[in-house]
Parts: sequence; C-alpha cells; structure tokens
Amino acid sequence: MVKTLNLAYAYENGEELKFPNIEVTLGEHLLVIGPSGVGKTTLLYLLAGLLPPLRGTISVAGTELNSLTRKEMDKFRGNHIGLVFQQYYFIKSLNVSDNLRLRQSFPKDTNDTQRRHELIERLGLKDYLNEKVATLSLGQQQRLSIALGLIHKPKIILADEPTSNLDDVNCVKVIDLLKEEAEICKSSLLIITHDLRVMSHFQNRVML
Repeated sequence: MVKTLNLAYAYENGEELKFPNIEVTLGEHLLVIGPSGVGKTTLLYLLAGLLPPLRGTISVAGTELNSLTRKEMDKFRGNHIGLVFQQYYFIKSLNVSDNLRLRQSFPKDTNDTQRRHELIERLGLKDYLNEKVATLSLGQQQRLSIALGLIHKPKIILADEPTSNLDDVNCVKVIDLLKEEAEICKSSLLIITHDLRVMSHFQNRVML
C-alpha cells in the first residue's frame, strides 16, 4: 500500500534529510516515531505528495507519486489519502456538517449523508452538526479534523501528531478511534509522532 525507497529531501538552506525505507501493506498499521526536528512532518508531507523528494521513490496504492503531475497528484490524494494534520484546517464560517459535505465534494461529488452521520456519531459530534467550527472546543475540533481525514474512506490514513496535545485518557481514545476507522475503511494507518505513550499500541514501528 505504501512503499518508499532511498527517500531524501533537501531544505532551502541545504540541509538534507534521509529516511529509512518504509513498506506498509494493505490494512497494516505503522508508527513512525522520533524527537522534534528529525523530519517527521516532512516525511508525512512527502508520503502525501505535498512535497517533492530530492531523490528516491514513493509508491501509494500501486502508484508512483513521482510519475504524477500536480493536477493528477491532487486528484489522487483526494481519492486515496486521508490526512489528519497536527494543525486543524477548517472553513470556520461553515458548520460541522458543511465542512464534511465540502470534503465529500472533492475530487468527485459523493454526497453520502449516511457516511457523514455514522462517522460523526462514532466521533461524538452528533449534537454539533449544525454548530460553527469556531464554537467547538479544541477536543471537538480535533475529532472533526479526524473526520475530515476519513470521510472519503481513504486507502491510506496519514496522521501527524494526533495525540501530542492530549491527556493520557484521550490519547488512548484517539489511537483506538484511528485504528477502528482504519479497520472499517479497510485502510492502512501510518502515524507520525514524538509521543512515546503511543508506542505500546503498535507492534510495527520505525524510529527516526
């Protein structure tokens, strides 16, 4: 499902990062863990096709990202990759339901009301469908961010530091939630974090 080979990235200041080879099969979970500053988020952006590698190859769902044009990459990402960002990206003037509906409209319109309602109920946001995003608590916004990353049933879920701002109880809840949704969607799950609490939840790990 996800495979990298000899992957490297160079920042504008000339600093070069080299990453270990990764291979995640269909339905498999992988934890990429390491301290701040080692390039974890950069790796996630490379895997999502948001950054071009200096060298090396990235294959997702049998497609080499290097072979895609920017327009093709945007469409491929919209169809196959679910992103849960560390920072939340919403349209704050819209309510929860409209944010999810908007995500379902790209790259192709799939107005699946049942999927929206089922996902929101599992995430504990059923009572907030008509609430503006700006009125949600940080915890609720985080769950909405997860919903936006999963609403289209992606083949691969990429989560960037999903537990870093959570207490121990909610840390476990979010990890369990991501695993549950990955199983429901039959997706591969790749989490990138510095949070050592997460290690005990994953057998398959890569250290940066």
